[in-house]
Amino acid sequence: MVVTDEAGVLRAFNWTDYEDRMRAWIARRYPKAALREGRSPARFALERYFAGDVAALAEVPWHGAGTDFQRKVWAALCDIPAGETWTYARLAQAIGRPTAVRAVGLANGSNPVAVVVPCHRVIGSDGSLTGYGGGLPRKTWLLSHEGATFRAA
Repeated sequence: MVVTDEAGVLRAFNWTDYEDRMRAWIARRYPKAALREGRSPARFALERYFAGDVAALAEVPWHGAGTDFQRKVWAALCDIPAGETWTYARLAQAIGRPTAVRAVGLANGSNPVAVVVPCHRVIGSDGSLTGYGGGLPRKTWLLSHEGATFRAA
């Protein structure tokens, strides 16, 4: 599911099997939003990504409704190149908050535009896969799709 605003800016992305959760999230964050079906440039970029063009996501404008700290974490996630992974500690260091590893993990898990803001590229300090809101099988697929190496869960 891809949710954009009138200007085509991506506001939310989630898997169709999480539609109820996504609708509840939208109602809390954007209570005046009117959802309607359509096709957006963000959707076309995501289709290209899933077809193999992992660079296509870089062209998607997005905005996440979150705290300043969350938005800082989400911006740093976009610095992780496709095919690479970072640990939560490295992500915390990248935002200048090396002791905020848990807070970084919570912000990572609150990412409203998964895949485009690549929260799936963050792994445990031992190189293993850790939680992913879409489930570890999807995280495994996304990382494999991008050519990343990781230790299977």
